[in-house]
Amino acid sequence: MKADLRKNLVLWLTLLALTIFFVAAASGMETKDWVITLLRTLSVGAVTFLVASGFSLIFGLLDVLNLAHGTLFMIGAYIGWSVYVRPDTFVDLLAPVLLLASGFTLSRLWNHLSKRIQMKGKAIRMLSWAGLLLSALILSYVLPRYPISIWDVGNYGQSPITYSFMANQGLSLLPPEVSFEAISPIVAALGLLLASLLAAFSLSLFRWGGQSAPNLRWQSFAGFAGVFGMGLMALFANDSLTAFLTGLDTTWLFLISLLVAALSGALLGGLMESTLIRPLYSRPIYQLMITLGLSAVGIEVVRTIWGRPEFVMPKPSLFNSTGAGCPATSLAGWAQNHCSIILLFDGRVRVYNEIFIPIVGFLVLITVWLLLQRSRLGMIIRAGVQDSEMVEALGINVRRTFTLVFALGVGLAALGGALAAPSMGLSTVMGESLMLNALIALAIGGLTSYPGAALGSLLVGLLQQFIIKYGVIGIHIPFTDIIFKPTPPLVPASTVMLMVIILLILPNGLLGKKE
Repeated sequence: MKADLRKNLVLWLTLLALTIFFVAAASGMETKDWVITLLRTLSVGAVTFLVASGFSLIFGLLDVLNLAHGTLFMIGAYIGWSVYVRPDTFVDLLAPVLLLASGFTLSRLWNHLSKRIQMKGKAIRMLSWAGLLLSALILSYVLPRYPISIWDVGNYGQSPITYSFMANQGLSLLPPEVSFEAISPIVAALGLLLASLLAAFSLSLFRWGGQSAPNLRWQSFAGFAGVFGMGLMALFANDSLTAFLTGLDTTWLFLISLLVAALSGALLGGLMESTLIRPLYSRPIYQLMITLGLSAVGIEVVRTIWGRPEFVMPKPSLFNSTGAGCPATSLAGWAQNHCSIILLFDGRVRVYNEIFIPIVGFLVLITVWLLLQRSRLGMIIRAGVQDSEMVEALGINVRRTFTLVFALGVGLAALGGALAAPSMGLSTVMGESLMLNALIALAIGGLTSYPGAALGSLLVGLLQQFIIKYGVIGIHIPFTDIIFKPTPPLVPASTVMLMVIILLILPNGLLGKKE
């Protein structure tokens, strides 16, 4: 009891000291400077929080340090760019991805069949490898012949840089649609479906034996019907869907790109956990090695597909106007003219960076908090953080919960990447700095604390933005004529120093709990 009171007292004193420090820092600025600094803090904090919160969820429940989290943030940005700038490529890829995923939605059927096979273990393994080999042969025939319209990183005129530049100028000049020539659409659909069914069934055989066969119900086939049906629609309505997305206002297209990036990240996260992380829960060193390796592989894959040069992602039309009536002097003026800049206390505020991004970050904070506190999944997650063995003893499928949590964490990182792309640009190293900020924020707030991730991200953003602003206006040293201007290297160094001070006072972070 005394220890808890002492910890709470130290926590409140630390928070009070931090508040006094930042209030004193703000008092040395003009009103417009500290308002803009605060808004930029919320922007940096929101993006950092999306990475830190996902990392915290994964580490809190699964006890996995996902060193590929920053790379997945970057991949989310490139996926969002592809949907936003090249919707034709997104539509061309949609059908084969859905058709290939359809077979894996029949997991209950595959488990039912695999439990009923009367074969020895060695024969089962041979059958599994034969099915995977046949699936690979079918894909090697279908995929090279499947028409996909995509950019060419080796040709500057058709590279992502050029398409980004044209999109930034309001031009949507897409290349002519490619069509089926070497293979018919029906053969392609059947081939992808067969390869998916074979691969899913063969992989299920590796888990052969042990438990009784599950009962089959009509719900077992509902997911397959939905995914396969959407795949066929995307295949045969390709031109119509491409024309629809191309004709959309860029604001709606951007929102679609955010959704696709988050879903793609969640799917990648679920795939990572179920295939690579799950066998290594008892081997933490191997977890670190494999996630670090995945990070390097992810960077090289992005460089192969999108190229090495950096490029920008245009802002949606709702935040990108510079015409008459801009910059706006009020929210009403911005709503009427969709200005990229709004004047606030005579300071220039970027609407997308300093207003939209913090709003999205706040909505995600509230949504995930409600999920954790008010839903059955959240109850299982919170209980699993405390005692995963007890949760499993209650008959709850902890393995599926682990996959969902990993998918949610990676989905949040991918969403953060797509959200940050228009403000920070796209590069293969964009995830490294965000990952460092996220780790520092988690250490400050508490590694397994979701509110701690939010508080730590806010403090990291505050300190960085105050250092950056004082690097411009300078700090007057009392009783002297010296004006000290912090240099850029002090920005990351200051956050590390704050982390060290916090951990010396509170070893588990501000809101962390002692394990």
